[in-house]
Amino acid sequence: MSEVLSIVLGGGKGTRLFPLTKDRAKPAVPFGGKYRLVDIPISNCINANLRQIYVLTQFNSASLNLHIAQTFVFDIYSRGFVEILAAEQTFEHTSWFEGTADAIRKNFIHFRTQNPSYYLILSGDQLYRMNLRDFIKQHEESGAAITIACTTVSREEASQLGILKVNKSSGITEFLEKPGPDKDIQDFRAPPELKRDKNGKDEYLASMGIYLFNAAAMEECLNNELTDFGKEIIPQSINKLKVNAYLFDGYWEDIGTIKSFYEANLELTTVRPRFDIYDESMPIYTHMRALPPSKMNFSNMNQSIASEGCIITNASISNSIVGVRTTIESGASLNGVICMGADYYETEEQKKLIDEKRLPHVGIGKGSIIKGAIIDKNACIGEGCRIGIDNINRADGNYGHYHIIDGIIVIPKNQVLYPGTVI
Repeated sequence: MSEVLSIVLGGGKGTRLFPLTKDRAKPAVPFGGKYRLVDIPISNCINANLRQIYVLTQFNSASLNLHIAQTFVFDIYSRGFVEILAAEQTFEHTSWFEGTADAIRKNFIHFRTQNPSYYLILSGDQLYRMNLRDFIKQHEESGAAITIACTTVSREEASQLGILKVNKSSGITEFLEKPGPDKDIQDFRAPPELKRDKNGKDEYLASMGIYLFNAAAMEECLNNELTDFGKEIIPQSINKLKVNAYLFDGYWEDIGTIKSFYEANLELTTVRPRFDIYDESMPIYTHMRALPPSKMNFSNMNQSIASEGCIITNASISNSIVGVRTTIESGASLNGVICMGADYYETEEQKKLIDEKRLPHVGIGKGSIIKGAIIDKNACIGEGCRIGIDNINRADGNYGHYHIIDGIIVIPKNQVLYPGTVI
């Protein structure tokens, strides 16, 4: 495994996840009450004993840098590391990363010092649990120069993904990037033996954005000015190199939009979630905060997750995620809500100052009712607020102190909602 260099692509501005990405890089967005999105690919690597990991980013990387530094520290005897590589100016390159392939090319100076035999390229905004050892083993046994992890998707899902056409020996013969909803792609239908839906429904093989390159193949493929793997590098490589598909039949979700992010989070609260965060054989690693256990004072929680350090008093919580250090006051009600929590507890001195200014405290105030919303970190929701209950200003848009995206209300980080606010 020491021959494999893992590279997590942090993505660009993360506009599809805005405003969650307003002050942080996309991989640093909190997930599941206590994790960050970047924890998913890094944990998959660690579980496969892949411990030479770079994370590439260029936007709002401060919180991501801090999380990586506090979380993924290997012992000095393992030669392992997780290191951030932000876009930088050099004598050879003076521009920002212009695409996924361009980001790799501009960092070859760092990668070559590790002398890898293989480059494993991972995305920083996907939810899945993959046995990367099996992925690498199949690549080695197939003799392929490049192997692309793929999964079956519906026609609707295929519109925004890279679609593969494969032969009987799993060789990729054609690649189509984001065909859209109107293009005829019937020729790309998955072979019957690869379909998960055995009722005849059309399914397609979509690239997961997870690639394994032989080191020599990577150098050859990037010896040009092309900037993107999906749009340019992979389609051109199919004509020159042996490119194989690795069929992944587990749960996989691209959580790059507010809607998919919201749904994937709340799916964790179901009785039998498709993505099991309680699987001890393949754990998800994150920052160890040493917080106290959560405390429930006369509260009712139904199909919900409460992370460490929460204080919940006389509240009703259903189908929701309550993030670290969340304080929920008496009489509050949450239904279909993702609370990302807080970075700190207010001290008694801070509370007195806040009370003197008649401002709300961090957390959910007394008697507030919230439905269908994402509450970002350190938000202060005052007493008696009604969010998502009344059909007021429900059109998608930016309303200053809150956003509505795909019908989901998003309260940005550090936002203050005064008592009695109705959204």
